[in-house]
Amino acid sequence: MNLVERAKAIILTPAAEWDKIAGETHTVQGLYTNWIMILAAIPAIAGFIGLSIVGGGMFGMSFRVGVMAGLSHAVATYLLSLGSVYVFALIYDALAPSFDGEKNFLQAFKVAAFAPTASWLAGIFNVLPALSILSLLGLYSLYLLYVGLPRLMKTPPEKAMVYTVVVIIAGIVLSVVVGMVAAFALPGRMGMF
Repeated sequence: MNLVERAKAIILTPAAEWDKIAGETHTVQGLYTNWIMILAAIPAIAGFIGLSIVGGGMFGMSFRVGVMAGLSHAVATYLLSLGSVYVFALIYDALAPSFDGEKNFLQAFKVAAFAPTASWLAGIFNVLPALSILSLLGLYSLYLLYVGLPRLMKTPPEKAMVYTVVVIIAGIVLSVVVGMVAAFALPGRMGMF
């Protein structure tokens, strides 16, 4: 699997790429080492650079997070991202039968591994805090999820939207928890930048 070609294809032609992914044989370990660990590092590293090296500013005031605090936050964010992928796969798999889909952990894990691609790639904008608003482009991952879930989990098209919405709500709850845990990794600031 060529990382650049796969990322480009999942962004530009998601339906065709999800169909390809559905038929591929992957392992959890292989997806972690060849895809997830690489892409999930983008927002963590970019955030560290943006907050601890470049620094930010607002209303005539500038700030920079200390290197050790920024590094611990980046590591915590990265590790929590890696763990979140696995938890999302468990959620997708557990919910599939409720929406007439097939329970299949490896297919659910593929969705969890590839759906956040846009979000991880958009994390590069965190290098410059002034551009971090462009990280919102990562919301395209929600569309990738919507396209991928029914294809890989075999959910009927009429139930795909509800399945996606329920998964997104679960994701929001998980993200809040992950964000709170990551905030504690920024000593003395409780995640406030």
